[in-house]
Amino acid sequence: MYLADRRSAPSASAPPGDRRATTDHRPRRRAVSALPPTVLVLGTVSLITDISSEMVTAVLPLYLVAELGLSSWGFGVLDGVYNGVSALVRLVGGRLSDRGGGGGHKTVAAVGYGLSALCKPLLLMVHSLPLIGAVLAVDRTGKGLRTAPRDAMISLAAEPAVRGRAFGVHRAMDTAGALCGPLVAFVLLRVAADGYDAVFTVSFCVAVLGVVVLLLFVPRRLPDAAQATAERAPAAPRTPVRALLARPQVRRLTGCAVLLGLTTVSDSFLYLTLQRRLDLPTGWFPLLPLGTAAAFLLLAVPLGAVADRIGRRRLFLAGHLALLGAYGLLLVPSAGGAALVCAVLVLHGSFYAATDGVLAAATADAVPEDARGSGLAVVQTGQTAARFVCSLAFGAAWTAWGDRTAVLTAVIGLALAAAVSTFLLRRAVPAPASDSPAKDAR
Repeated sequence: MYLADRRSAPSASAPPGDRRATTDHRPRRRAVSALPPTVLVLGTVSLITDISSEMVTAVLPLYLVAELGLSSWGFGVLDGVYNGVSALVRLVGGRLSDRGGGGGHKTVAAVGYGLSALCKPLLLMVHSLPLIGAVLAVDRTGKGLRTAPRDAMISLAAEPAVRGRAFGVHRAMDTAGALCGPLVAFVLLRVAADGYDAVFTVSFCVAVLGVVVLLLFVPRRLPDAAQATAERAPAAPRTPVRALLARPQVRRLTGCAVLLGLTTVSDSFLYLTLQRRLDLPTGWFPLLPLGTAAAFLLLAVPLGAVADRIGRRRLFLAGHLALLGAYGLLLVPSAGGAALVCAVLVLHGSFYAATDGVLAAATADAVPEDARGSGLAVVQTGQTAARFVCSLAFGAAWTAWGDRTAVLTAVIGLALAAAVSTFLLRRAVPAPASDSPAKDAR
């Protein structure tokens, strides 16, 4: 059972008149208890799984473009599939986990992790664009199913006052795996006769280990208090998306996540841009994600704690300014060399540290416990779908105009999106997340 102390700050299901229940929680000064074991175990599962997935992610752009000879547009399509198909099933995963009672979150997450593990060896058997796209779609279906239930378990296990830190710890452990994955891929490419085959095979074995840890060590039941709340709560509405979006805070968070996602270029295109500008040897390409992962790992926990103090929406917006800086540096003449690469990757990692878990924590504050999985899925779906569109558009722009013009377009778009999002989130006033969405509509 989760070891969460719920006597601290009020949850999203607090009474409407309680001023302490806000969607951008800023806790009072007090002693903070240690994070519950559930957060650490889920972090371990994510660490192991990310070693597996980042091994593939690190070599996939080069494998598709250099080994299989796909065009920039073809890679943009597959990259969009890889990063966007999960958006189609996140709502399904969140809804199913909420309906499954105390053990629903774990069950749906386990199915998602299992699907992704099974797809790794299939990459050895397919070599055409449609088949590779199908395998990547199934892999991302698994990610889409597991993300909202996993984040729901973290938010239910942690006290509301330290949710930013809890998500920061989880994302740091997740990123430790992202740091190790490219290193393993780099070594395998250099020492194995069939480097890509070795990467996909080892990735499968590691993914299976992550599923085993999840099944054996992640608790199945909700905390006693949360379980009692869920049993007393009325049945979830038949139209969860409409009901959740009736809440002003969820609606604004979703709108800003979509707007900013439409101008967030995928990691793969960023690394390909760096590789082409500096003409890096292909064997060194898997090391580029390490800079992003290292910055993310170092900053996730402290920035999560900062979000708990200064406001999660404010830090979320600041993270996109770091991303804007990274894109701007991509337009600097390549004479910057290694220093330019380091600066871009540090800013890129800072962006993830300030936005990934922070957005999940802000969303968790805006929805009640019995709809936590669905609420997280609504915001995550909007963001992921927008990034899918951005991947397709950026690939097309790269093919038509070249990488430099495509990056310049992304810079202008992100600057405008950040300005509009700042205005929208500043208009948002703290509002309790009551059980009736209609009460929150303004």
